[in-house]
Amino acid sequence: MIDMPIPDDLSLSQRSGLPDALRSLIEAYPRAGWAQNPNYSQLIAFWLDRHLMFRRLLDQLDSDAKSAMDRIEEPDQYKRKLHRFGGMLINELHGHHQIEDAQYFPIMSKLEKSAERGFDILDADHHSLDGILSDLANSANAVLQHDGAAGGFIDATAALKGQLDAFRPMLNRHLTDEEELVVPVLLKYDPPQFR
Repeated sequence: MIDMPIPDDLSLSQRSGLPDALRSLIEAYPRAGWAQNPNYSQLIAFWLDRHLMFRRLLDQLDSDAKSAMDRIEEPDQYKRKLHRFGGMLINELHGHHQIEDAQYFPIMSKLEKSAERGFDILDADHHSLDGILSDLANSANAVLQHDGAAGGFIDATAALKGQLDAFRPMLNRHLTDEEELVVPVLLKYDPPQFR
């Protein structure tokens, strides 16, 4: 993969999708036909399921934070769920990104040279997401370490909720762009190392 800086308009916080030059694969392999493609593999299904898990974990964290802020859920119960689901989201995303950066993206960039810039963009996303995940972990830890006194606990939870709200569109943008680049490459080439 090339090591060129990503322009601001293609950064995770700014873009609204992959540039037109990188959309030829998704046009050739539209999402609606993925599961029917003969090259659709268990790996693709597993990988898309991981993305669905990340979205569901974020939904869970959001719902739990609302319940805690509305005092529907007791602080101790909320903290247990936050520890479990927050840790799962952060740890699983880190691991997922490491595998993609070390294994998937380099191989796919070689298979589909026209998509190389797209994999550079996705790699840059991972670096941006690392910082955001670190901030989320710090905010979650502030909630977990709080003694549960009503006002401060609600404030700490509200701060975390604000970060989750800002994180959601960026995570979704990244996952969608990744799906629209990775899956078509796998469908087109059906590489044996990814079966």
